[in-house]
Amino acid sequence: MKTSYLRFRLRLARHALLQFAVSLRSSLEYILLGFAPVIFGLLACVALPGLFAATQPWPEALGLFAGQVMLASAPVWLLRKRLHPAAVLMWSRTLPVPARDKWLADAAVAALIVGPLSLAYAMSTAIWLYQWPDWLRPVAPQALLLTAASLLLAWLLSTLALAHRARSPAARRPRHNRAAPSAYQPSRAVRNSANAAGMVPPSVAATASGAAKVLSEATASGAAGAPGSASHASSKAGLPYFWKQLFWLPFWRAENVVGIQQILLLAGAIASIGAWMWRPAIVPPALWAAGAALTTMLLTDRGDKAVAEQIALLRPVAAGWPLNTERLYRLAMLFTLLPAACVLAWFALLTLGRQADGYSHTVAIVWLCFAAIAQIAVVALRRLSTRGRVGLVIGAIIILTAIGSELWN
Repeated sequence: MKTSYLRFRLRLARHALLQFAVSLRSSLEYILLGFAPVIFGLLACVALPGLFAATQPWPEALGLFAGQVMLASAPVWLLRKRLHPAAVLMWSRTLPVPARDKWLADAAVAALIVGPLSLAYAMSTAIWLYQWPDWLRPVAPQALLLTAASLLLAWLLSTLALAHRARSPAARRPRHNRAAPSAYQPSRAVRNSANAAGMVPPSVAATASGAAKVLSEATASGAAGAPGSASHASSKAGLPYFWKQLFWLPFWRAENVVGIQQILLLAGAIASIGAWMWRPAIVPPALWAAGAALTTMLLTDRGDKAVAEQIALLRPVAAGWPLNTERLYRLAMLFTLLPAACVLAWFALLTLGRQADGYSHTVAIVWLCFAAIAQIAVVALRRLSTRGRVGLVIGAIIILTAIGSELWN
């Protein structure tokens, strides 16, 4: 059991990593084709916090060390649901596997990710040792020890994250202050849609079979009336409600990470623009312009792709619903532009909404106009091939970076 369970977990992890790499293929094309030199330059800085911590007093050194440990263990924590899916957890908990073998399997899966990451740290450390700066010479042994210790702690933390996910949930005491639902309760939007279409609203006390019967009667009555009256009334009364139920909530439930992905991209775009306007001396402004362009374009591209996949899933199911689904789909595609609109409004507030010396208002207006056109093009040109879409996004990122590099000139 020990060997077979360990082999099973490793094969499961490799398959999950392969699927994750395939899902990120288009995003990696954007990043590598547009910013490959910058990424290779940042690779040399991966081990810098641990090396530099040896030259600082212990409070600052401890903060740098802890930050490097958290950064190195972040990939396993972010991928924990893929490395050990919920469907596998449900039946693997009943297997007669000793706790020691489970810990070994979690450690091996964590090493599957921390191991290649350690090679990147080794390359970065070798670059700094080859450069041999003055600040590193007196503390080279301590710096190497801190870097190795941070990787070991990251491996341990990653193992703990996987082991915590595999734990059985604690049993909860039943709550007596809330009665268990025993009848179908229609929402307000459904009742309003039924009333507006002249349908019979579902009874509050209807059971599951009764609810299905009432729904079929309501659909038939809507079909017997004016053509499209049921779908028109439903979409008019509850279109935002159906968008919330069919597009917003699914992106946050179960194993879906689209919601978290969009929040991270939105936060990255807002932070990049804020740092771009702040203009710290140690980082060139053009680098922040590139980060803002990259995150803003990926924000719309990833959101539009997620909405398109959700529409493809809903089309065969929603074909017979008394709802104007095409209007709902157009609303979902339109809402894809809202996060990017917030980013552009933030940029306009920081550039056009205040007076400051050093940057050009004309360049800011040009950047805003081109960014808005690029966002609309990503959503509108849905029939582009995969390569055409990659070219559109990369071209927009490069042009926005070139325009943004002139903002502070």
